[in-house]
Amino acid sequence: MNLLEKLKAKFAGPAKPEHLRRGELGERAAKKFLQRAGLKFLAANFRSARGELDLVFRDGDCLVFVEVKTRSSENWTRPAAAVDARKRKLLSQTALDYLALLKNPPVKFRFDIVEVLLADGDVREIRHLPNTFSLSRPYRYA
Repeated sequence: MNLLEKLKAKFAGPAKPEHLRRGELGERAAKKFLQRAGLKFLAANFRSARGELDLVFRDGDCLVFVEVKTRSSENWTRPAAAVDARKRKLLSQTALDYLALLKNPPVKFRFDIVEVLLADGDVREIRHLPNTFSLSRPYRYA
């Protein structure tokens, strides 16, 4: 171990758990993927008292709230299947908190999911699922 590695080990603190490192890798990959697709990056890891939005983008005149799901295997279910009714409700509430900070502008918005699949710690595949769900009840108007 060279001096730089020793200093990093001493001051970096404890190593992050594997699932957090995997999630960060997935979010970075999703951000790059969506930027290459022409979306404009606005925010990452927006937190409110009710939850967290992984990524926020602008696609033309539409705000895009993105949930990133990173998995090393699809043996049981698709990663997007983890975004169940409870998670959709939390994402809806957090998106409304984000909009409230902007003073509730009259903008269109949608919820996307990005699935990031890993193989041996590297990104193998990225799937963008636009407009995956609508604002959760009772928050939507219709």
